[in-house]
Amino acid sequence: MTNVATYDASALVLIFLLGLRHGFDPDHIVVIDNLTFQSVDERPAWARWTGTLFAIGHSLSVAVVAIGVALLTSEIVWPAWIAVAVDWAVLGLLLLVGVRNLIALRRPVYQPLGWRVGLVPRALRASTHPLAIVGVGMIFGLVFDTATQAAAWGAAAAAGSGVEGALWVALAFGFGMILTDTIDSLIVTRLIAERGDPGRVQLYRRAVGWVVVALSFGMAGYALLTLDLPEYELPDAAFSALGAGCALLVISVGLTMRRRAGRVAADAAS
Repeated sequence: MTNVATYDASALVLIFLLGLRHGFDPDHIVVIDNLTFQSVDERPAWARWTGTLFAIGHSLSVAVVAIGVALLTSEIVWPAWIAVAVDWAVLGLLLLVGVRNLIALRRPVYQPLGWRVGLVPRALRASTHPLAIVGVGMIFGLVFDTATQAAAWGAAAAAGSGVEGALWVALAFGFGMILTDTIDSLIVTRLIAERGDPGRVQLYRRAVGWVVVALSFGMAGYALLTLDLPEYELPDAAFSALGAGCALLVISVGLTMRRRAGRVAADAAS
């Protein structure tokens, strides 16, 4: 898919895009939405930053795994097929997420589809303390799909740049994920102000679902193309522009949803 060892611009932008898409993971949306709903009543000052706290915890786990593997790589010779296998596993996970959510979007009421929520202890999942939310994010970061990617990136980075390369990888992934998860909790906090209009929350979730599908299929298609035809990899400048464009799109969608929610709440109050 990409060579992270040199952590050049194209590699880091690709990992940033993976973080951006991962932040819209259905499991993330389910947990962040639920914790935000609880926090509005219990810790209103922290409610809007629920997604940020969750993503910080998640990013810490990614960093620990990537750096840990980078340190071990100097003592372990990894088989060449591992990198290829992980690339195909990531591609398969992207397609699976895209297909499942595309099917769910065809139903009258869309529910983000996830499976990792049950892995978090109920007491931790029900707590709105900032450190508890960070802890939930850390647990999510240690589940197979994210941990596998982080381990592969750490091994690849160590081949050329050691711990420093693994740290750059973790930062790029974490920044993308923090961006999307923060926007999610900001929007949900604003939507809750409408009290009694679940249709607005459903509209937002459906919009997020389409973003998940588009990013999943788009990245899977690019990964599949460049696995067989590496000469079609985008140059650094084009990849950087693509990453910036995706980030701006996510931000603009989030701001639009917040403005609409604010107008509806203001109209209801008047």
